[in-house]
Amino acid sequence: MSSRSSHADNLFCNSLSRRHFLQLGSFGIAGGVSLSHRFELEAKLAKKMSQQSVVMIYLPGGPTQFETFDPKPNAPAEIRGSFSPSQSKVPGIQYCELLPQLSAIADKFSVIRTLVGMENRHESFQCYTGRPGGMTTDGEPAGGWPTLGSIVSKVLGPGKEGMIPYVDAAPKMSYGPYNNNGSHLQGNPSWPGFTGYKHVPFALEGEVKSDLVLNGIDVSRLNDRRELLQSFKDRQQYFEVDGSDNFQKQAFQMLTSGRFAEAMDLEKEPRSVRDRYGELQKTDPSFGGAPQSPQQLLLARRLIEAGVRCVTVAFGAWDWHANREGTIEYLSKRYLPVFDQAIAVFLQDLDERGLLEHTTVVVWGEFGRTPRINAKGGRDHWPGTQSVLLAGGGIQGGRIVGQTDQSGGVPINRPVHVQEIFATLFNNLGINTQTTQITDLSGRPRYLLDDNRQPVRELY
Repeated sequence: MSSRSSHADNLFCNSLSRRHFLQLGSFGIAGGVSLSHRFELEAKLAKKMSQQSVVMIYLPGGPTQFETFDPKPNAPAEIRGSFSPSQSKVPGIQYCELLPQLSAIADKFSVIRTLVGMENRHESFQCYTGRPGGMTTDGEPAGGWPTLGSIVSKVLGPGKEGMIPYVDAAPKMSYGPYNNNGSHLQGNPSWPGFTGYKHVPFALEGEVKSDLVLNGIDVSRLNDRRELLQSFKDRQQYFEVDGSDNFQKQAFQMLTSGRFAEAMDLEKEPRSVRDRYGELQKTDPSFGGAPQSPQQLLLARRLIEAGVRCVTVAFGAWDWHANREGTIEYLSKRYLPVFDQAIAVFLQDLDERGLLEHTTVVVWGEFGRTPRINAKGGRDHWPGTQSVLLAGGGIQGGRIVGQTDQSGGVPINRPVHVQEIFATLFNNLGINTQTTQITDLSGRPRYLLDDNRQPVRELY
């Protein structure tokens, strides 16, 4: 497996280290470099050395492309649906009228309208790995495919100042395959993948959340427990599960790390910021998905600021057949305004804080929805194409990649494979997919992507 050189990360321009650069800068005008120019160079240096991160916002159930990013105003009513398109900030680009806030910042993100390569399966696994899994016909390697964050953890290691590299901020969902735990509709779980237990995400919700509570134990007693645990390990005669030490280190780091504790504490944010993101809106429990929780996106921003490399969040419940709660017209009116507000504020907040340039954001579900509205007033599963929002990390805003046919069912140009999205994410993180390999549990080196997939060039 190849890895990035930390020495290279500390070089500036013609192999000049930061320390030597600052020493030269101290000569100021006498050395022929003005203070303003020095500050400009320092800013470029800081930009060069900034950690790249990714936030994946998973939309459980498969969102509709028609009522979001690929409206079809000239199609028959049973295809176009109940809503009109509206002109975005970018000339020639229209989104659904229910997304006014995203339309107003359309220059901050781009949309791929022709994503292909997903199976008709309600599994978050496809979004987190870029591949199907669980079934024997999927040809999974020994140990199973690892998630994006697991690969980032394996290849790049800890984040800024030793921070945990991979955090899952999604709630525990009642429908198992929506959770980021390798569950499938059929077949065996693909968990933890061949990177091993050391590289599964640190989960903030569900059963693990209680592990973050000290329950009245002060720091000195916590250290006593650490020493006791070490003494047990020194005498251990039994086999150890791979990664158990790593779990212990993570747990102690989470409990004692000031930066992580601060990142988790949303009360540290001004009330105006929390209010700007908005309040949680529950989704119907019958969907088995996540609530719409804008505060989880605020938490994701804080985790990125603290130095986490990869944060995953689940947002909403999008399996809109009209067999639960209501028609797609009703569901769109209820849930899309909250989605619009939360995603728009999240992107604006990242941009205002100078984080968007170094943070790639991807927003998507496991497939799209059918062109034709069904007899109940909903849309069914449709893996033929779907829309994906991408922003940050060097991606240019205000672009549309690909075009679907008049019914919005299939690409008529530039189909984009799901692994091209992963190639884009890896590229933005500084991972060379042409050379990086990870050995699976059978001892076979594996490239990160299949078929030499490349980043989506139209985004840059």
